[in-house]
Amino acid sequence: MRVLHAAAELFPWVKTGGLGDVIAALPPALARLGVDVRLVLPGFTALLDALPLQEVTRVRTPFAIERVRIALAELPESGVRAYLVDHPAFYDRPGSPYADPVGREWPDNHRRFALLGWAAAALAQGADPKWRPDILHAHDWHAGLAPAYLRAAGAPVPSVFTVHNLAYQGFFPAS
Repeated sequence: MRVLHAAAELFPWVKTGGLGDVIAALPPALARLGVDVRLVLPGFTALLDALPLQEVTRVRTPFAIERVRIALAELPESGVRAYLVDHPAFYDRPGSPYADPVGREWPDNHRRFALLGWAAAALAQGADPKWRPDILHAHDWHAGLAPAYLRAAGAPVPSVFTVHNLAYQGFFPAS
């Protein structure tokens, strides 16, 4: 079985809460059980700087003219492979994954994480010609649009959505 996990955090590089710990532990545990598992994460600077990358593909997005690079890395301790969505305008920023250095949420978080979901859905539909998952597992609101994008595309890829912290739901103003 091939499983793609979509998430916004991965310990020790990007972590604000328990999600980073789960994503650091669950995929390697599944791999030890024989599951062919991969991750897809935003291309935050901490990850891009720490891991050797190989470009896999470029995907067009619904809100950007240019194609966005998706690169593949192997996590050093577990050997699990991770796709990084490399779009510096969205992910090369100071502060946390969700807020600036003084704690204000980024005003374009809805777009930043919509891109993560879009990339996850593209990978689930075969954007990597060498690997395609049997199931997509989206973690928290950051990856929550991935199953919706799959459904809208009519893609026959099953998906699972896990809420790790119900206090954070990704609500944004309608404007």
